[in-house]
Amino acid sequence: MASTRMDTAQLTRLLGDWSALSRRLADALADAVIDLVDAGVLAPGVELPPQRDLSTALGVSRGTVTMAAQILESRGYLEARRGSGARIRVGAEHASHVGQGRFLSFTDTPADVIDLSSGALPATQVTREVLATPVSGEIDAYLDTDGYFPAGLPSLRQAIADHLSADGMPTKPTEVLVTTGGQQALDLALRLATEPGDLILVEEPTYRGALETAQAWDARVEGVPMARGGIDAELVARAIHRKPVALYCQTSIHNPTGQSMHQADRRALADTVNRAGLLTIEDCSSYEITLSGRPTQSLAGLVEPDLLITVGTLSKLFWGGLRVGWIRTDEARVRALLELRKSRDLASAVPSQLWAVRLLARAEEARRQRRDVLTERLRAAESVLAEYFPDWTWEPIVGGSGLWIDTHHDALAISEVARRAKVKLAAGPNFSVYGGQRGMLRLPVWHETELLHRALQAVSGGLSPRR
Repeated sequence: MASTRMDTAQLTRLLGDWSALSRRLADALADAVIDLVDAGVLAPGVELPPQRDLSTALGVSRGTVTMAAQILESRGYLEARRGSGARIRVGAEHASHVGQGRFLSFTDTPADVIDLSSGALPATQVTREVLATPVSGEIDAYLDTDGYFPAGLPSLRQAIADHLSADGMPTKPTEVLVTTGGQQALDLALRLATEPGDLILVEEPTYRGALETAQAWDARVEGVPMARGGIDAELVARAIHRKPVALYCQTSIHNPTGQSMHQADRRALADTVNRAGLLTIEDCSSYEITLSGRPTQSLAGLVEPDLLITVGTLSKLFWGGLRVGWIRTDEARVRALLELRKSRDLASAVPSQLWAVRLLARAEEARRQRRDVLTERLRAAESVLAEYFPDWTWEPIVGGSGLWIDTHHDALAISEVARRAKVKLAAGPNFSVYGGQRGMLRLPVWHETELLHRALQAVSGGLSPRR
């Protein structure tokens, strides 16, 4: 993956009064860098300045900087390569620290911090009603079994197949693999499709969870710019000569931009994929979270079935705590995915799957609830943004839970100011293969208006003397 070098002066500003964080200088410096990574200010792939330059700028010995780098490397936050410097690394290795990069917002963000870094949605009213009713009646039939259904309960595989078929993705139950959430679905798909060192094409920008998964697998990732709401199909065609093994894309509702690919462009992309025989992983996690209430189209039916893996989740429509995702692909690949899954977990929980069957029966109702809430909250969020940041701009979204905002300033610096004001933001470089998108922020719109007021007022107050 390509990296972007952080300017020494800029990193020094971002670190602030780092030496006050703890007694030993090396620990203090390492902790300060970790805070910047966990806050999304230092993005994956960013190359740190040379140790000699950094020690001079910070007024400490080179030994202190070297020791801090060793601490960061031992915790999995830094990857040092001989002759090519050290860069920020984000992946599973972060388990040794309480912060978990992208997943921090899903775990232990301090109670006094306003977290605007995640687009994850609270449960719909439908979900609250369904989960209030026990599944004891349905579960009795499974209690005499071992409880392990690696491909998913037959009833849920059927329900997902019916749900997707009704949305224009003709699917048989045998073409469905139930997973423990959408992230596991994506992880399995990428691991099946690639080996370490393989080249994967993705949108630029793209879903940051996909970037982290690809990086953890040591794949090479190339970002392809977007055009008209989706990945530029012409540039994908030009990239084929570099022999990518897979394409990861979101042509329905794109995360983080909230856009949807035009159907003519989707067909052009499918033509390229079919001609090249390029395995394509399409992420449809948000395909039905639209402001119109109607699901968007996908590559299903356009790309040859043996070249397409579609991944998705019930988290967006219903609730992330359900932990139910899915993979849709041909039957032979489902069997291969099952073998791969055995090394990670044996099966998803039976009660969650039984609740998922009930929830899918009320999908249309849940879609209306999501549409109504997001439409109302979007209007309110845009009003608050206009009040505190009138120079920020964004394109109208088709769906999803957030705005992709052009701040026309350095979003990393804005995120750092926000962090000090106890507001957590997701800056553009988190979504970039190259640490780019420097002026962009992704802001979730579903929060209560009063909370957005407090958060953006705090950020605005922190920025006022600087702008």
